[in-house]
Amino acid sequence: MYMVPTPAFRRLLAALLVVGGLSTAAVASGSAGAETSWPAAAPKATCGPGSLPETSWQGRVPKVDYDSGRAAKGYFCNTRQVAHQGASGGFKVQRYTDPAGHTCAFYDSTLVAGRDVLSNTLNGSGLGVQVLDMTNPATPRKTAGLITPAMLSPHETLVLNRKRGLLAAVMGTLATLPGVLDVYDVKSDCRHPKLLSTSPMGILGHESGFAPDGRTLWSAGVAGTLAAIDLTDPRLPKLVKLQTGVVYHGVRLSPDGRTMYVANIGNPSLSGLTGGGLRILDVSQVQDRVPNPQIKVLSDVSWKELSIPQVAEPFTKDGRRYVLEVDEFIDLFSLQALTSMKTSPVGAARIIDVTDPVHPTIVSNLRLEAHQPWRRDAEWGDPGASFPAQGYAAHYCSLPRTDAPKLVGCSMILSGLRLFDISDLRHPKEAAYFNRPVVASKTPVFLPPAVGSWAMSAPAYDAARGQVWYTDGNSGFYVVQLTNGTAALLK
Repeated sequence: MYMVPTPAFRRLLAALLVVGGLSTAAVASGSAGAETSWPAAAPKATCGPGSLPETSWQGRVPKVDYDSGRAAKGYFCNTRQVAHQGASGGFKVQRYTDPAGHTCAFYDSTLVAGRDVLSNTLNGSGLGVQVLDMTNPATPRKTAGLITPAMLSPHETLVLNRKRGLLAAVMGTLATLPGVLDVYDVKSDCRHPKLLSTSPMGILGHESGFAPDGRTLWSAGVAGTLAAIDLTDPRLPKLVKLQTGVVYHGVRLSPDGRTMYVANIGNPSLSGLTGGGLRILDVSQVQDRVPNPQIKVLSDVSWKELSIPQVAEPFTKDGRRYVLEVDEFIDLFSLQALTSMKTSPVGAARIIDVTDPVHPTIVSNLRLEAHQPWRRDAEWGDPGASFPAQGYAAHYCSLPRTDAPKLVGCSMILSGLRLFDISDLRHPKEAAYFNRPVVASKTPVFLPPAVGSWAMSAPAYDAARGQVWYTDGNSGFYVVQLTNGTAALLK
């Protein structure tokens, strides 16, 4: 069963999300104007044999498909389902192979803790971070559920350092929590992680980032903090830097850990947000453990279609450095946007050249037709489309490799898992998609109703098998096989 929220309920919920800390940008002027003034959608994928393509424009699941029963069949283009596990999902999927050769998946099972504790208990999905033995990806086998404080409600902080075999998370919510940090050893046996420490070092966490050498964990809080935690001894985390007065989301680092790429939410106010976008920081003094380390802003860059900057994943190609930046949701902050959600910006994703960290430049955009503002009025009646934290928008993107990747995987909420060919960085195109919308929940779920997709997780990849792993908040963990030649893009 599910409850369809009334317009008054949606407005109340949107206001609560604002108070809770889901800040975002001001409405772009003229967002419903000429189509030529907005970044174009990526060219559609050409769907090969075995596909079950979308029936409307790119990324849309129209209400008529729910009414006719077509939505229940799903939408697949150059993909097929290999396996499915559980009935809920969160924001991250991590893949890891330990020294003994065991391959595991780790995924958080909750989007909003209070909502999902009840529903996950009723549907049998289990609480906390789920651990799966992926020896045979066709039959995932659950081996553990991590239910220490941070793992019960990690929000967007679940992070893995492969070099040291450390899995960590900070207790958070859509706003923030005090910041309990849990650190696990997964190197000994990824199927049975070992708790190394639980400490209060996360400081108001919401998102996170790991230095590649595994010595520094960064906890970012939309409540206005950025904390650097020394994990040289993961059994004894130490706070080495606390910055306040910043509203940062995801933080990612260069290979040497000295440059940070920040999804900067910016400066919220009731009239909108200013200063949001990508911020590049020099964090070398933290990396070098200089006493009283200072963090230096190198540059900022923004874009017209900005919504909520979510994360910027670094990669390299042909000797140049880039980040794949993705925005989440729509404009949820300004009062103007909350009263005109049909025309609020959808930031989606973009590739930014950061070779010169002082002068970053936007190279290209990764968008769907469903993200374009002139489509939104027609989409408004689609299930989930009018819910402020669901809808046709992006949430997380990730890369299968950091050196010359050819594929980008994105969870784009109602549009499901979207896969883009970035072989030509200036001209990305869609390669495949996989979308399994829920047509009705089997257990009572509220805020929002469990209808449609709620694909929010950063995907993980099994390049050798040509597979992508991701979760949908409304239906669980999926192993997706790329077909019709698209698996080659993972190599």
